[in-house]
Amino acid sequence: MRNTLLTAACMLFALSACMQPTDNAQQEKAGADSAAKPENNADMKPEDTEVWEPVPKVITPGDATNTAPGDAVVLFDGKNLDQWQAEDGGPAKWELKDGVVTVVKGAGTMKTKQDFEDFQLHIEWRTPAKVEGEGQGRGNSGIFMQGLYELQVLDNYNNRTYSNGQAGSFYKQRIPLVNACRQPGEWQTYDVIWTAPRFNADGSLKSPARATVLQNGVLVQNNVELDGPTLYIGKPAYKQHGPGPIVLQDHGNPVSYRNIWVRTL
Repeated sequence: MRNTLLTAACMLFALSACMQPTDNAQQEKAGADSAAKPENNADMKPEDTEVWEPVPKVITPGDATNTAPGDAVVLFDGKNLDQWQAEDGGPAKWELKDGVVTVVKGAGTMKTKQDFEDFQLHIEWRTPAKVEGEGQGRGNSGIFMQGLYELQVLDNYNNRTYSNGQAGSFYKQRIPLVNACRQPGEWQTYDVIWTAPRFNADGSLKSPARATVLQNGVLVQNNVELDGPTLYIGKPAYKQHGPGPIVLQDHGNPVSYRNIWVRTL
């Protein structure tokens, strides 16, 4: 009898260990819990949705390049901005020089002419070599999936900010697993697998958006579920929408981009 009880206890211990949630699962549960308790966004401040802990571990990424495969839509190869337009539908107003496109302060966002739903995205970005500002004011831009969901671009090399607002985060929603940032002035990459949200005929949410992201070849978002479109103030919530453009943000800093391509899935 003693041996039988001991064996049963060991089995229960092993089962409970297997059921412990992963870091990503814990993040998603926290997001789901918060999403399940709607708040009045009009009464909130930006800092109400800033999460400063935990702080992602800093790691050193390896060296890698990525050229577009044969079935990709090349959005930017350094030659022209034919695939892009300004927010108002006019010509894109960013600076194109030496195969690189750079944010022009005050020019506004730049978005693709084509809309996308599910896709694989490769994009390379560079924050200024000359360090100016701190926190969110240092090398800030962003990449919006479907024009609504922001993957943060920021210089977070020895630059602390709230964890759910640093490079590799889905802004104010999902903290990156690690800080894989290179030094200011060095090129960095994002590779994104994006699954768009789906909606029922009545407009209710059928399945949320999900994303996997590698920064400089390092996994920073592992098939995470989003709570809704990005908000600066307040809690996100879904509203029915269809395909949308890929949008690059003008946040006032001269962030540069190159080698942008996408594969529809």
